[in-house]
Amino acid sequence: MDAQVKPLKAAPAPADTPLRPSREEAEAAVRTLIAWAGDDPNREGLLDTPARVTKAYGELFAGYGQDAAEVLSKTFKEVGGYDDLVLVKDIPFYAHCEHHMVPFFGKAHIAYLPHDGVVGLSKLARLVEVFARRLQTQETMTAQIIDAINENLGPRGAAVMLEAEHMCMTMRGVKAHDVKTVTHRFTGVFAEDRVEQDRFFAMVAGRR
Repeated sequence: MDAQVKPLKAAPAPADTPLRPSREEAEAAVRTLIAWAGDDPNREGLLDTPARVTKAYGELFAGYGQDAAEVLSKTFKEVGGYDDLVLVKDIPFYAHCEHHMVPFFGKAHIAYLPHDGVVGLSKLARLVEVFARRLQTQETMTAQIIDAINENLGPRGAAVMLEAEHMCMTMRGVKAHDVKTVTHRFTGVFAEDRVEQDRFFAMVAGRR
């Protein structure tokens, strides 16, 4: 199978991007939050917490240092003439709500109709991870995933659905348990043809 790799251009950083604080400043901020919560950041059990939190945040928010275009840069042309729907469903993800910085998690379902080649299936799961590892809203994440697919793969159509449980609803506020939020977006053929939408929903539900 012949692969094509698209040349990448580095995206310029926005002029108003704030300088990233140092690790020491981040750890100091964690100590401040611990004290604000009512505990003693200097007690034995919390001494290493600021360093652990900072390290964990480096992993949980690694998406800021990742590029969706790079993830989708390698495509395959030799697919035996296949041009029908490609669906990768039940992709697990864990993200953090930008409003309260608590987790929301669930599954992503991604489909597209190829136009000029296909991308490796694992790359769609990687694409979800790029956007999940940032401060997010589910609606924005849905739009970002499908926009990246359209911009980098140029398919005849794309469909994205996210199903997630939000801890900001479960742990605080209304305290509603086992509530799922569903978002979806269609472009191209999927946006124009209800039959394709129904086929996508049916395949996600496992009826085809």
